[in-house]
Amino acid sequence: MPKVKLTCFADEISHDLEEQLDVLGQEGISYIELRGVWGKNVLDLSGEELTRIRKAADERGFGISSIASPIGKYGIADHFAPQLESLNRAIAAAHAMGTPYIRIFSYHPPANGELDACRDEVLSRMEQLTTIAERNNVILILENDSDLYGSKDDRCLEILRHCSSDALRLAFDPGNFVMNDVQPMTEAYPKLVPYTAYIHVKDAASEPKQFVPAGAGEGQIEELLRALQARGYDGFLSVEPHLHHYMPYASNPKRVVTAIRALKQLLEQADMAWE
Repeated sequence: MPKVKLTCFADEISHDLEEQLDVLGQEGISYIELRGVWGKNVLDLSGEELTRIRKAADERGFGISSIASPIGKYGIADHFAPQLESLNRAIAAAHAMGTPYIRIFSYHPPANGELDACRDEVLSRMEQLTTIAERNNVILILENDSDLYGSKDDRCLEILRHCSSDALRLAFDPGNFVMNDVQPMTEAYPKLVPYTAYIHVKDAASEPKQFVPAGAGEGQIEELLRALQARGYDGFLSVEPHLHHYMPYASNPKRVVTAIRALKQLLEQADMAWE
């Protein structure tokens, strides 16, 4: 039976690497989605700091699932050259951490919200990023985040089809789809499943509009797990809690543990093995 791999955006626990590893280790998780450590974004870490992280992770039996970069979470009118420099740093970090995956986004549209007006520039930038990824043996995973060109399913599909490369895949995020009034499994997944190589586990409710633990919202997480099980998926399920509004008085570790345990409960109910 294929096993899915559980990972987590560990900077939602703490800025401290040791505390990140402690909390995840206590929950039986042995992968980290590397976004921030010691108050620094992953792309601002020095080579020496990346080496320290890899050494600490190796010593404690952790792997790095992805470099969770902010590439593409910028205005489409912003200069592109800094984004290319950021991709080079992300590639270096991915190679240092032993992961092929780099999370990216699809750019903020102009202030007037005219998506069609920025279509050509978005597609051009995404294609250029993908070409660089191909040359460097990494895989960009596109997150369908809010307020970006690819916040809805059809726009994600447009980007993925345009770039037409195994070096650009989708990080399917059901909670983000809910936030953008898209039904994750009814509408988005059937279109996007051929491109889906990574899963961000966020659930969300529409009233009030907020992220919630897996299974507590409208993200159709149970249906997603069944679909993944049916296709023999053995990739990453990355817990990204975002539970500040749902649990405003809880500590950061408590929010993360709540999110992890909610997912583990759904996996148990679905009789899905994980590591």
